Amino acid sequence: QLQASGGGLVQAGGSLRLSCAASGGTFSSYTVGWFRQAPGKEREFVAAIRSRSSGGRIYYTDSVNGRFTISRENVKNMVYLQMNSLKPEDTAVYYCAADSGLVLSSIRMPQHYDHWGQGTEVTVSS
Repeated sequence: QLQASGGGLVQAGGSLRLSCAASGGTFSSYTVGWFRQAPGKEREFVAAIRSRSSGGRIYYTDSVNGRFTISRENVKNMVYLQMNSLKPEDTAVYYCAADSGLVLSSIRMPQHYDHWGQGTEVTVSS
């Protein structure tokens, strides 16, 4: 079970840190991804961090690379998304998702994640 938190209203250029808390399962063995969905748009990939056994590699979508940082604390069953230099186009509901059996080619595809949090809303004002 996943629970996302940390969303809110922020001005352009500001920062937020999203948290994803996991319960149950061996969290360190899961790839965890962040996705977002803006009104009227499809859910899109933001960032992902692989399991420790898969090397813990990190992936970002181009539009957030250099501004967002994903990290995890396996001992706390937590994954974070530090978002800096926020832009109005970052406004969306952000979801964390996890899966234990993802292959590299599926990491950016929401349909391949089995476990989802409830979403946390991020609004960036201009």
